[in-house]
Amino acid sequence: MSLAGLARGASLNLLARVATVALGLALMVHVARLGPAVQGAFALFVTVESVLLTLGSGFGLALARRISHHQEAPGGGLRRWLLVSVGFGAVAALVLLAMAAQARSAPYDRLHLMALAAPLLLLVSTASGLWLGQGRMGPMNLPQVAAPALVLGALLLLPRQGEDLLGPVLAAWVAAKALVGVGTAAAALRAAPAQAPQPWRAVRRDARFVLEIGVTNVVSLLNYRVTLFLVERHEGLAAAGVYSVAVQVAELLWLLSSALTMSAYHRIGQPDTAGAARTSRQAARLNMAVAAVAAPLLWGGAALALPRVLGPAYAGVLPPLAALLPGIAAYAAASSLSAFFTNHLGRPHLSGLIAALSLALNTLGCLLAVPRWGALGAAASTSAAYLCAIGVAWLLFRQAAQPGAAGAGVAQPRQ
Repeated sequence: MSLAGLARGASLNLLARVATVALGLALMVHVARLGPAVQGAFALFVTVESVLLTLGSGFGLALARRISHHQEAPGGGLRRWLLVSVGFGAVAALVLLAMAAQARSAPYDRLHLMALAAPLLLLVSTASGLWLGQGRMGPMNLPQVAAPALVLGALLLLPRQGEDLLGPVLAAWVAAKALVGVGTAAAALRAAPAQAPQPWRAVRRDARFVLEIGVTNVVSLLNYRVTLFLVERHEGLAAAGVYSVAVQVAELLWLLSSALTMSAYHRIGQPDTAGAARTSRQAARLNMAVAAVAAPLLWGGAALALPRVLGPAYAGVLPPLAALLPGIAAYAAASSLSAFFTNHLGRPHLSGLIAALSLALNTLGCLLAVPRWGALGAAASTSAAYLCAIGVAWLLFRQAAQPGAAGAGVAQPRQ
């Protein structure tokens, strides 16, 4: 596929991502203005939720791979995986309730709110596997826009004064995610014709793939967010709130890379290794090039806008943002390379190894740097870890994409 073809395929996805990011930024501004401590607690709460979502992210990806790589009809698999996601969420709800009962500080003492919605939180990512496998970006992205829109609408109606500013924010967040989950599952069930029930052994067939996806994505999430917890531990909630703004703004560089990878995901899953590798390579190179050009523009825009929009409490956001941008720009290639490892090769553990390497380097660096330099040390450590990890990712990709590599252990597709 040509670069022009990839760009056309990504356009709809990019528009949806722009809308999602715009809503996310508006939500960030609203919460941040409630104070750095509220912003820090909200960022940590969302990160805990993200751990739950990533643990079950393999449900939808397994469905997508069965549709795109194995050309299977989706109806039976969709229904089975939706049931699995609800059951998994119910078990997670018990864990969250136990954590909330033991916690003594925000936001962990509010995890009971997440527990109430936990059985429904995985419905979006699971049902979206239907459209991801079919390469249909419109219905797949609609839930990503709807959730922050509902949250922001609810928060605008809530008073911004009172003793508890955090509780209403978290309640609105989990309620919106639950409502969007139910709606997404209903839409997917209508879109996939009912078929003979898929036997449970068909789900067990992909159990190892799903487990590898979950572990890989949790490691990747910790790679992105471990610094937030370390900053909170050493500097407090307010410092974590300021640092979370720097991270969220820096990760805007991944807007196009994520959109491009999702639009090409079903093509990367094609059985032909040469074609899948070519698509992945083109997407990864384009992602890095665009991120490198956008990074200085993003910093300049942030330097102008953030002090005016968020106020003097966030004056310290710019130095860590500058330190984050080089590594985040290079890591823009990771999503496309990961899609090749996961959707074509069926070996998500390769992505997991890359993320684990980055996590180990980042954690070690932060343990040394955060006590001395705070958020700036965390940002510099993150950037260095990303640069090292993406270099290893390219080496693994080149090995796996070589002609005849399918006969070797690293590139042999899993059924």
